[in-house]
Amino acid sequence: MSIIIKNLTHIYMKGTPFERKALDRVDIEIDSGEFVAIIGHTGSGKSTLIQHINGLLKPDSGTILINGVNIADKSVKLSNIRKKVGLVFQYPEYQLFEETIEKDIAFGPGKLKISQDEIKNRVIKAMESVGLDYEFYKDKSPFELSGGQKRRVAIAGVIAMEPEVLILDEPTAGLDPKGRDEILKQIKHFQEIYNMTIILVSHSMDDVSRIADKIFVMEKGKIVMNGTPREVFSNVNKIEKVGLSAPQIAYLMKKLKEKGVEIDENIYTVKEAAIEIQKLYSKKLMGGS
Repeated sequence: MSIIIKNLTHIYMKGTPFERKALDRVDIEIDSGEFVAIIGHTGSGKSTLIQHINGLLKPDSGTILINGVNIADKSVKLSNIRKKVGLVFQYPEYQLFEETIEKDIAFGPGKLKISQDEIKNRVIKAMESVGLDYEFYKDKSPFELSGGQKRRVAIAGVIAMEPEVLILDEPTAGLDPKGRDEILKQIKHFQEIYNMTIILVSHSMDDVSRIADKIFVMEKGKIVMNGTPREVFSNVNKIEKVGLSAPQIAYLMKKLKEKGVEIDENIYTVKEAAIEIQKLYSKKLMGGS
């Protein structure tokens, strides 16, 4: 499910004294199955951009091609697009409303005119994909759960629709480190299960450096950088100029390099750092022998 956005512009309150250009000729290409992150300072246009991808917002100009179909065209039936492009807003647990977890997750699939057996199968698969045992949790109230578990239920409700593209707007916001790690692990897990395209909006550079294939950096409604995590975060000066930072581990590695440690400073994840430090330790042992 490819996504190609060209010259996308969106203006809030157009023609009023409060007019503001939220998107300014944005160009993006996302291949089917990619895990993409969109990062940027608050107000950079991230949320406005993702709300165009499933038609919640209409552009003032530009094209949004979803598998070759321009959804900015007024003749396109957006309900069909929204079945293929799922969007999880910030704090999705606030949208939970049914008396049981099973009913909440089944609500969306129930609108798709599929059989009850298929709905149940989707609910089971979605719950398992976010790490919730169906038999144990299905009859519980979603309001009995922890914050992280509620978040997983809300995400499962979108996954059960089986979209080809899943967009998540700050899915780890407000969670403790354990809850954040669990959510990210599950997101990566169900990408592999469903082979879907993931678009993740995040303020956490450490998170996106670990799981994204490609990163788009936004500033004042424009894409100012894009590339792999290594390509983006290797340009620390430019990242800091747009009000962001590199992953914390990158600063640690650079400090070690400055202290004279013979180490690769172009490292952006804890896993990579552990491997590099282990190599350095092994090298010292061999040298000592």
